Amino acid sequence: MGNNFNYYAPTQVVFGRGTEEQVGALVRAQNCKKVLLHYGSGSARRSGLLERIEKSLADAGVSYVELGGVVPNPRLSLVYEGIELCKREGVDFILAVGGGSVIDSAKAIGYGVTNEGDVWELYDRKRKAQACLPIGVVLTIAAAGSEMSDSSVITKDEGGIKRGYSSDYCRVKFAVMNPELTMSLPDYQTASGCTDILMHTMERYFTNGGNMELTDAIAEGLMRTVIRNAEILRDDPKNYDARAEVMWAGSLSHNGLTGCGIAAGDFASHALEHEIGGMFDVAHGAGLAAVWGSWARYVYKDCLPRFEKFALSVMGVEAGENAEETALRGIEAMEAFYRRIGMPTSLRELGIDPTDEQLVEMARKCSVACGGRKGSAKALEEADMLAIYRNSLD
Repeated sequence: MGNNFNYYAPTQVVFGRGTEEQVGALVRAQNCKKVLLHYGSGSARRSGLLERIEKSLADAGVSYVELGGVVPNPRLSLVYEGIELCKREGVDFILAVGGGSVIDSAKAIGYGVTNEGDVWELYDRKRKAQACLPIGVVLTIAAAGSEMSDSSVITKDEGGIKRGYSSDYCRVKFAVMNPELTMSLPDYQTASGCTDILMHTMERYFTNGGNMELTDAIAEGLMRTVIRNAEILRDDPKNYDARAEVMWAGSLSHNGLTGCGIAAGDFASHALEHEIGGMFDVAHGAGLAAVWGSWARYVYKDCLPRFEKFALSVMGVEAGENAEETALRGIEAMEAFYRRIGMPTSLRELGIDPTDEQLVEMARKCSVACGGRKGSAKALEEADMLAIYRNSLD
């Protein structure tokens, strides 16, 4: 039997074709006076989605102001701009149109408007949030799960410092999820999103300290589903059913469901990737794929039953002569899957070639960000983090 848990998932999900047409009514039901319409760097406008949402808001009599320009690894500088705009315009609700980066930026703006002082102090662990502006989402990328999670990740422009902050205050009120809106994504971004979804569940799966049979079954089913449908989308990017499976998996992988009953998530791979993303501005999912195999080989002996179970129940490998051989076959099968969908399995395949000095700096910053140690499969300290970075070069 696993551990005690508190599962909280208050977000209303409106899922399916054409659901973005309901946005005006959904926002109006929040009884807000003025909305910040927050979006990315142009695709939402070019696709006509923003125009449809603006019309839906106008038809519902909802007043709004706009702030675009969110980029992958969303920047603190735009968050500051959004906070000032919201305060100046009297905004009391944020509508995020985009993927995880836009939603995370919206959450940070929501924190900044409702809490005194510099919002970065939340991400820098210097104080805790007491509130957040209410947020709604129109999701265009299946990846981060931010539409149902309690987390937000922001990059500080100066120094490329990437930090996450989590609290229930930022959980969104509603998430409009139309799988058709993800069909225009580049193949690399779709694959990167599928990797991020898998990693959110693997971070909760590869742990020590107790698990629940039902939670394991949900997690394993989710991972098998994403792997199967990621390969379908590689060959048939317009497949609605595969898009729908992946989109729903993205929400369930990061809303806490696959962590119920575990002692604590691992999230070392995410911590390692945050420093790669902060320094080199890479796609988050691709960065995770690039470092995961090296992390797995470094920790699997300390979490052998879980890696053996993963190999058999998720990757479907043939059992080896012993648990260790089976576990390694599972790791190799996962890396083979990454390669099949065009994801990197090393930093150089990711397109970066850090110097050893840069690896040392990333390990130091990762250790600082984690308060010295990170991980449940195996607790990693700075020397361990550096070893994994070095192993992930090739």
